[in-house]
Amino acid sequence: MDCIFCKIANKEIPSTIVYEDEDIIAFNDVNPEAPVHILVIPKKHIASLEAAQPEDAQLLGKILLTIQHIAREQGIAADGYRVVNNCGELGGQTVHHMHFHLLGGREMLWPAG
Repeated sequence: MDCIFCKIANKEIPSTIVYEDEDIIAFNDVNPEAPVHILVIPKKHIASLEAAQPEDAQLLGKILLTIQHIAREQGIAADGYRVVNNCGELGGQTVHHMHFHLLGGREMLWPAG
């Protein structure tokens, strides 16, 4: 498989890892859009949120609670943060491995896109 996020999860490509457990890895985005911009991904390859299956429900919940944990560790939870998941071409997804952007450290404007 030629998935860049699978390669990062397998440590084939270096990254600045901020969190890791048996199911999830989180790392700094190489092109940050905010002072804190962390990508949180499952180690299991799931192409997009649209491709997630009912058996992935526990993993999806764990990802959201992990994002909460990372936001607190990064010192952005008290002031607020944004979580983004781009799904499909029109949703702006460019890497076809489900991932969540954790953005914080500045005011997030709306509308987002």
